[in-house]
Amino acid sequence: MDIFKRMEEMPLSRFHWRLLLLTGFGWLFDAMDTGLVSFVMPLIAKEWRLTSQELGWIGSVGLLGMAIGAIIAGWAADRLGRRKLFMITLVVYSLATAACAFAPDKSVLLVLRFLTGVGLGGQLPVAVTLVSEYAPAAQRGKLVVLLESFWALGWLGASLAAYFIIPAYGWPRAFLIGGLPLFYLGLLWRYLPESPRYLFANGRAKEAEQLVRQMEKEAGLPAVALAASPQGAANSVGTLADLWQSRFFRSTLVLWVVWFGLVFSYYGIFTWLPTLMVQKGYPIVKTFEFMLVLTLAQIPGYAAAALLVDRLGRKGTLASFLACCAFCAWLFSRAEGGTAIWWWGAMMSFFNLGAWGVIYTYTPEVYPTRFRALGAGWAGAIGRCGGMLAPISVGWLLGFGWNMEGLFFLFAAVLMLIAFVLYLWGRETKGEVLAEE
Repeated sequence: MDIFKRMEEMPLSRFHWRLLLLTGFGWLFDAMDTGLVSFVMPLIAKEWRLTSQELGWIGSVGLLGMAIGAIIAGWAADRLGRRKLFMITLVVYSLATAACAFAPDKSVLLVLRFLTGVGLGGQLPVAVTLVSEYAPAAQRGKLVVLLESFWALGWLGASLAAYFIIPAYGWPRAFLIGGLPLFYLGLLWRYLPESPRYLFANGRAKEAEQLVRQMEKEAGLPAVALAASPQGAANSVGTLADLWQSRFFRSTLVLWVVWFGLVFSYYGIFTWLPTLMVQKGYPIVKTFEFMLVLTLAQIPGYAAAALLVDRLGRKGTLASFLACCAFCAWLFSRAEGGTAIWWWGAMMSFFNLGAWGVIYTYTPEVYPTRFRALGAGWAGAIGRCGGMLAPISVGWLLGFGWNMEGLFFLFAAVLMLIAFVLYLWGRETKGEVLAEE
């Protein structure tokens, strides 16, 4: 039995759960950084007397960095390894986030938020590629959605920091929390494994076999002799042109459209929501409580996606969650009274973040090992372009007199459009073995 078949048929064991925790905490810190920015924006706007357009740039420049970081890290992870890039990107965004606490003005903060984005954007596709390449086919969807669920825990941490730290100590102290991942680096160095698929593709068969044997031992399986497995030449990596071969053309196009729309809606909604709520007359502390409820609603959203993704499939689950999120966003904008606002806001968060869990599962399954991280990186980068456009667009539209109802109708329309694109032209990957070539 070759090494890839052994990995695909292996039951989940302590090895898989340990990998999930190690990468998941990196994901958690990513989310905490993103959440802190959305909570800090109203305070920075007031202290530095920023216009809506200037505030939009603070929300968007990090997304520009994330787009660039995703492309660079995706390419580098296929060449240098998933493990190494995961740790490098963690160091970059941790140092840059902590430095934001000392930013004296808007210009310095913009530079630091760009650097933070490079690290954040680079880590996400690397993490999901690493987990995907270890997960057995029957459990891959659930495992990757659980990885993405750490995003909700990170936002929960950001919400608690905003509620307890920002009012008492000011917004700069909140950014110092973003430096905490540096203390996590030692655990990653010791325990985070490299992907056996990457090792095989780069001529390191013995190392790959050793890792698979370790997995089998922790799963209580007997040792199996190494059989010949397909193996690429050392450092054989893909290029952007590979993503657009006839074999991958439609999948790449659909992924880029869906990623762009999903990230556009997410950052447009959640980056600006605290500010929009304050503008509607909600006090800042009440806004933090509202965002905390929205964050808690994300957790069952991920759980629902994890239950459905390996049953209904990637395409059906993702399209359904996108369409439901569109409906909830439209109703949220029209809600009158506290109960309706809190309910439809929570449901919007439930479906939006559940969709994120599924798209992170779906993306790396489309591409072979040789350029899997590159494909995931480029899809994420296109998504970040949508995310970068969203906060700027909201700032400009507010300047032209748009209200909350108009903005959320726009987000709902985008979400419904990408749901149809995916449903009509997306390829189902449920249960498929990851391709090596």
